Amino acid sequence: MDVNTRRNLELVESMRAKEKKGTLLWVLDKTRSSLGARLLRKWVEHPLINASAIVKRQNAVEELYNSFMLREQISELLDNVLDLERLITKIVYGSANGKDLRAVANTIRILPELKALISSCTSDEMRRIYGELDTLEDICSLIDRAIKEDAPFSVREGGIISDGYNERVDELRAIVENGDEWKEQIAEREREETGIKNLKVGYNKVFGFYIEVTRSQYELVPDRYIRKQTLANCERYITEELKEMEAKVLGASEKLCSLEYELFCDVRATVADNSVRIQKVAALIAETDVYYSLATVAAKNRYVRPEVNSLDDIVIKDGRHPVVEQFVKDSYFVPNDTKLNITTDRLLLITGPNMAGKSTYMRQVAIIVLMAQMGSFVPAAEATVGITDKIFTRVGASDDLASGQSTFMLEMNEVAYILKNATRKSLIIYDEVGRGTSTFDGMSIARAIVEYTASRKIGAKTLFATHYHELTSMEKEFDGIVNYNVAAKKRGDSITFLRKIVRGSTDDSYGIEVAKLAGLPNEVIKRAKEVLATVEESAKNIKLTDREEKTVEKDDTLITFDDCLSDQVIAEIKNTDVNTLSPYECMSLIFDWKKRLG
Repeated sequence: MDVNTRRNLELVESMRAKEKKGTLLWVLDKTRSSLGARLLRKWVEHPLINASAIVKRQNAVEELYNSFMLREQISELLDNVLDLERLITKIVYGSANGKDLRAVANTIRILPELKALISSCTSDEMRRIYGELDTLEDICSLIDRAIKEDAPFSVREGGIISDGYNERVDELRAIVENGDEWKEQIAEREREETGIKNLKVGYNKVFGFYIEVTRSQYELVPDRYIRKQTLANCERYITEELKEMEAKVLGASEKLCSLEYELFCDVRATVADNSVRIQKVAALIAETDVYYSLATVAAKNRYVRPEVNSLDDIVIKDGRHPVVEQFVKDSYFVPNDTKLNITTDRLLLITGPNMAGKSTYMRQVAIIVLMAQMGSFVPAAEATVGITDKIFTRVGASDDLASGQSTFMLEMNEVAYILKNATRKSLIIYDEVGRGTSTFDGMSIARAIVEYTASRKIGAKTLFATHYHELTSMEKEFDGIVNYNVAAKKRGDSITFLRKIVRGSTDDSYGIEVAKLAGLPNEVIKRAKEVLATVEESAKNIKLTDREEKTVEKDDTLITFDDCLSDQVIAEIKNTDVNTLSPYECMSLIFDWKKRLG
């Protein structure tokens, strides 16, 4: 699928709001982890074209679809899965901290239980996942033994290595942590020796350890105290013992931080050395999560397993649009059948009113094919899908002002891309091709595109929606072109869209009725009806005149002045490009021709 198809089908981003809500991915994504969410998006954007691989995925989805309890148990475990892929990337690049390693261990911890859960699965894909799932118990054990559960964000300030992992760390930590006890022991002894009852031993980063004596006790200070700082109400002193204690404690703290960082780096490097194992486990968890998600959505939304084969038929019974039906919960979504092949039903030419559901119908066919080929169940009563190699869509366009391309130019670029790249195995969606130019040019281009697409040059399965009702005559002229229309019921000035695709064509687009539904002022609606009546009457008169002229026998041997004048006017009419004239210029020409013809 090219970028236009992904955008038009709104697979992962809505066209209007540019967000996930309202897309196919939004409907299918019931994954429990970031790993599964990313893989599901990849599956949506890159469906398979190998029937056997698709069937293997379907078997896995069906197995979980049929076991509600297994799905619930898997869901509970997957809720504890963190983003292993991003974590291992940080670990390999050396930017991971202790919390990241603990996150890896916490995710690994669920693997034995997950493996036990899927041990009874019988589908090929689930058996493969079970067989390849490494529980990584050695990695989990290493992290559990080495890294504290409440490891800090910083890796250079200590407090990251667990007690009991390294003897030297335990020794240094004991020295640092016992510093407060030593201070209190020294303070108690000094009070007894000096008689200074309010003597305190404190610490700050500027002076280190010190003894603090209030002004009223100065006379009891012994000579071995060395004055360090004078404050308003007290003096601070140091002793040789405090200096030795300071050197020991502060040295131990620095050594502890350095040693813990070194040990942490060793643990991180060991985990990094096992990155391939961890990444493979992450991929297997992601697959399990995607199968869980597809099974859950299928069970919730009444999807069925499609038959996927290598033939060329697409047969869908009661197909539904998976996204649109989520927004019509309070009303009934009208399902529709589809029959497409490369012989008798190669190109479905779909006519019908504006807003009747032609675009929704065509998109739902493409999305059902895509869902089937990614291994998902589909929103239908039954479905048989022959492998499609490519899906193309030509749906709507807007001016590209930056590159100076108009709507019609963009439309033709997209059509050209489709005609150059489509094959007999492709599925093509054309929606209102040719509407960006004049009526006759657009209709001519649309007919040529239909002929080329339906011919043996391409012969792809195609859905073609159009308001050019003249094209419906092609059903009788070409094999494989079949007319369909979207049913609507008109009562007076109101119209009811039945949303049902039925055989045959229609010759009315109900444009004015749709304009009324859109809320155009009554004055505009009334005027539009007047203009339409005038145009239809003119067209009727022109047809009547043509029939009268055909019934008059003309004597070619007698050429009159009136005949010459008529031929001259006819030549002028043939050479006049009405698409380049304003309404006023057209009226002036018609008035002139009528005057000259009497």
